[in-house]
Amino acid sequence: MIRSGRLGVGVIGAGRVGPIIAAALAGAGHALTGVTSGSDPERVEAVLPGVPVLAADEVVRRSELVVIAVPHDELPALVTGLADLGAWQPGQLVLHTDPAYGTGVLAPAVGKGVIPLAVHPAITFTGTSIDLRQLAGAYAAVTAPGSVLPIAQALAVELGCEPIVVAEDDRAAYGEAIATATEFSASIVRQAARLLDQAGVPAPGRYLSPLLHSTVERALVEAGQGPAPDEELR
Repeated sequence: MIRSGRLGVGVIGAGRVGPIIAAALAGAGHALTGVTSGSDPERVEAVLPGVPVLAADEVVRRSELVVIAVPHDELPALVTGLADLGAWQPGQLVLHTDPAYGTGVLAPAVGKGVIPLAVHPAITFTGTSIDLRQLAGAYAAVTAPGSVLPIAQALAVELGCEPIVVAEDDRAAYGEAIATATEFSASIVRQAARLLDQAGVPAPGRYLSPLLHSTVERALVEAGQGPAPDEELR
């Protein structure tokens, strides 16, 4: 467990990521104090049944660990706005999940005495319980000041991930790598599926699935990032 034991965890951001992170931490024994409202309350309720829906400042005031999972462009203004409201508390853990930011984006909260952590689980979130299974065995990029880096690593482990330390100065490059891997891959798959559909191939997604999986596996092996496929099964 983190620090002295169970933490009160609040989540700002009720999209695909925040509720899943909350559910994973609850599964590790932490108590959920609240989540902000989102565009799909039924999905959030299914993932976090009975968790209070609160305003962001109230989530912060009730929580020992605040998880922020909001769109990239919204994160700086949110952190600053909550600092202006006096919501951040000294000694509070504040963790964001954005791949491209390190802990520098949390500076306004750090100025109020919080402990900054950046943890990005490297999966594509669906916002459903499927993600909890995906987290198990996935990697997570962790960035934090040296004295509290073990806390960020321990939280990543509690999510089910293997923590990989990414330096503050390398976080932008890491974010670009994640964006390239996800956005480019999705774009190529959509383009290929459209072309197959035009060619009269039924169920293009199912048709592409084994091809794409084997191609990605081979590319990962060549990049030194994946297990060898048993030498083509000999």
